[in-house]
Amino acid sequence: MLLPATPPVDSDTPSAKPWVWRIGALMLLAAGGAFAVAGFTTADQTVPVRQLVQAVTTLGTEFQIQGLDNAAMRLYRSDVSRSNDTAESLLRRLGINDKAATDVVKSHPLVRGNLLGRSGRMLRAETDSDNQLLSLTARWATDSNQHFQRLVIERQAHGFAVTQTTGELKSSVHLSGALIQSSLFAATDDAGIPDSIAMQVADIFAGDIDFHRSLRKGDRFTVSYESLEADGEPLKPGKVLSAEFVNKGKTYQAMWFQESAEHAGGYYTLDGQSMRRVYLASPLAFSRVTSGFKMRFHPILQAWRAHLGVDYAAPQGTPVRNVGLGVVETAGPMGGYGNVVVVKHNNGHSTVYAHLSKILVKRGQSVAQAQSIGLVGATGWATGPHLHFEFRVNGKHQDPLLLARQSETIPVSAHARERFNLLAKEVANQLSSSAVAFADTAP
Repeated sequence: MLLPATPPVDSDTPSAKPWVWRIGALMLLAAGGAFAVAGFTTADQTVPVRQLVQAVTTLGTEFQIQGLDNAAMRLYRSDVSRSNDTAESLLRRLGINDKAATDVVKSHPLVRGNLLGRSGRMLRAETDSDNQLLSLTARWATDSNQHFQRLVIERQAHGFAVTQTTGELKSSVHLSGALIQSSLFAATDDAGIPDSIAMQVADIFAGDIDFHRSLRKGDRFTVSYESLEADGEPLKPGKVLSAEFVNKGKTYQAMWFQESAEHAGGYYTLDGQSMRRVYLASPLAFSRVTSGFKMRFHPILQAWRAHLGVDYAAPQGTPVRNVGLGVVETAGPMGGYGNVVVVKHNNGHSTVYAHLSKILVKRGQSVAQAQSIGLVGATGWATGPHLHFEFRVNGKHQDPLLLARQSETIPVSAHARERFNLLAKEVANQLSSSAVAFADTAP
C-alpha cells in the first residue's frame, strides 16, 4: 500500500500533525496482518478434510446392574480389643455376624488365649456383604519394643485356618506440639499426643518443673517421639527423642542420647548435662496441689501455722515415689503425720512422706529414685486423701522444688562429646523450627 506524499513538517511548530504518521503506521500493520491471515488460509486449503460417522452402541442398564451384582463386596473394619471382651462382643463390635467365626474365637486355643480378656490389641476384620468373616488379623507389641505378634484367622474352603507369627516393629518419627490451657493431659489430648508421651515429657523435666505447682496457662511444648508400626500401621508410641518445654517464660530442652551399646541411654540438656537430677521435683507423677510451702490456716487446729511442706491432693491409693536415692529411716505411724515414711539421703538431707494409707518399705531398706514407697491416704491429722511431703537439710525444712533444681547432674563423657555435639546441633535446629511452626498455628 502506498501513502500519499506529504510535505515535510516541523514537529516543533504548531502546524505539526503527528497523527498522520500514526495512521500510516496502523494501515501498514493492518495490511501485514491481513497478508499473514491470508497466507494461513491459503495453506489450510491444500489439506484434505474427511468426516467419518461411527455408530455407538451403549450398554444396557441391565448389563451394568448384573455386573454390580456379580462383584464381591468386601467390608473392612478396625477396632481395639478390651479386657472384658467375649467372643460375641468382640465380633459384634467388628460388625461380624458369623456363628462359625464365633465358635473359632471361643474354642481355638491361640485365638481364645490371645484375644479374650486382652486389652489394647489392634484388630482388623474383612467381611463379605452378609457380614460373614473372611479374615481377622490381630497385632500387639512384645515387651522388647522390637517385635510384634500377628494372629490371623482366615476363612478357607473347609473352615478357618489360624496362624501366629512374629514381625519386626518399624520406627517412624512424629513431631507435635501443644499449648497449655488448663493441664498437661488436656493439652496433649487436644493435640492427639498419646498419654504415654505426655508422661515421658513430665518425667524428663521432673527435676526442673513441678507439673503440679508450676504449670501456667500459655506454657507450651514441642516433642518428637517414636511411633512403632506393625505392617505399616501405628501400633504403639515409643520413646521421646527430643522435647522443648516453655514454662513461665523459661525454656527447657532435652534430647535422648546413648553413649554406646554398653551404656544405658538417657536424656540430656543440649549442652550435655544429664536431665536426671539427684532429686525429683515431686513425689507424685500427677496431682493437684492444695497447699504450698508457706504460712496457712490449719484446717484442724484452726490457727495460722507455717506449712513446712507441700500437700498434694490425690485419690486414695495413688502411688507415692521416693524422690532420691537413700535409706528408709522411719516407716510407721507418727502422731498427726499418720502413717509416714522418712528417707535419709546424703549430705544431711531427708524427705518425709505423710498420711499414707499403706507403707510399702521397711526401716533400713535401701530405696531407689522413683521407687514406690507407699500409697496416698488420709491417716493422722488429715481432712481427706492427700500426701504431705517435706524436704529437710540437717533437720531444717526447705522448699523441695528449689532443692531439686539445685541438685547435681552428670555430664556426657569426654569420649562421646563430639558425637553428642553434632546431634545436639541438629536437635536444636529441629526444636527451633518446630516451636515457631506450632506457635503460628496456636489459637
